[in-house]
Amino acid sequence: MSDPAKTRRHAERVRELVASLVREIKDPRLGMVTITDARITGDLREATVYYTVLGDAAEQSGTATALESAKGMLRSRVGHALGLRHSPSLAFVLDNVQDHAKEIDDLLAAARHRDAEVQRLAAGKQYAGDPDPYKTAESDEDDDADVSVGAHEDRG
Repeated sequence: MSDPAKTRRHAERVRELVASLVREIKDPRLGMVTITDARITGDLREATVYYTVLGDAAEQSGTATALESAKGMLRSRVGHALGLRHSPSLAFVLDNVQDHAKEIDDLLAAARHRDAEVQRLAAGKQYAGDPDPYKTAESDEDDDADVSVGAHEDRG
């Protein structure tokens, strides 16, 4: 196991290297790709590279195929640049951050709409019961006076 700070530095370096090397790939299947993140195991043997692709599902699958075919070249260049004894194996994972962000935005918009509807229904309404349902010091004294009056009447 290596130092976690060292692992983070290597992961960041892998992300930077792959991002710069992707521009050199001459594969026509490669779309508008952005390398978003990279994670590397503690033993520095396996790296997972996260990427996004601008376009539809066909462009995403084409980019995935292009990255898989260029994996050997990318691995050797990254390993050489890192100067490690063993070049980390690369795994490419489509990072669907935009889909998750859109889903969260849709959920927030629906929640805002429901809140506005509840506020519209609650406008001009009153609470059921007393305006102040909590007992105060004055009301406690009034209750004590009622009890003592009732106690005198029972004795008489």
